Amino acid sequence: FRVEELGGRVGGSDQTVGLDNKALQVRRGFEPFGEHAVNSSWVAVQELEQLGLGEAVDLYVCEVPVEYQAVQSLLPLLWKEHQPQLVVHVGVSGLATTVTLEQCGHNNGYQRLDNCSFCPASNCCMENGPDCIHSVLDMETVCKRVSDSDIGVAVSVSKDAGRYLCDYTYYTSLYLGHGRSAFIHVPPLGKPYRSQDLGRALQALILEMLNLL
Repeated sequence: FRVEELGGRVGGSDQTVGLDNKALQVRRGFEPFGEHAVNSSWVAVQELEQLGLGEAVDLYVCEVPVEYQAVQSLLPLLWKEHQPQLVVHVGVSGLATTVTLEQCGHNNGYQRLDNCSFCPASNCCMENGPDCIHSVLDMETVCKRVSDSDIGVAVSVSKDAGRYLCDYTYYTSLYLGHGRSAFIHVPPLGKPYRSQDLGRALQALILEMLNLL
């Protein structure tokens, strides 16, 4: 089970957790990019690390650059090394006002330059890959159950992760993991939530995802 935190929809670090026979890897926090001098996804996963996911869970953390080529080289290695049951990515979105669950990732439409001023010549993630891949998780169910628990943070569902590094990474992970992945977008800090609020929201969402596996 892997959680990844990436640069946002207008656009990460990594942690691995074991729960019973499941391995959770939280990839948290792409480095700062664009207007995001502080990446709230990185901060939120640091809060999650403090909160934990129960005694049965071990956390592993590493940072990922906001770079298409880094994603293409790192994700296959990380999937192979950790063989996670599920990968959950967390990224910042400058457009979000809620904590947003992404249902699917997209293969085409990547035209924005990354932090190295690079963009794939094909403008896609995987040559000859499907246009869209859905998570095995029903995000509407996750959203409803967490919203009903009244955690004090608004949660919503989206089907468009933004055609930048978040969407690119999500699609790549869904492709490698045959749909066994998830993506959570968080808003910038203070718009409207504090880091502690975002950490609590991630904790609740991930635990609910574990319940649905």
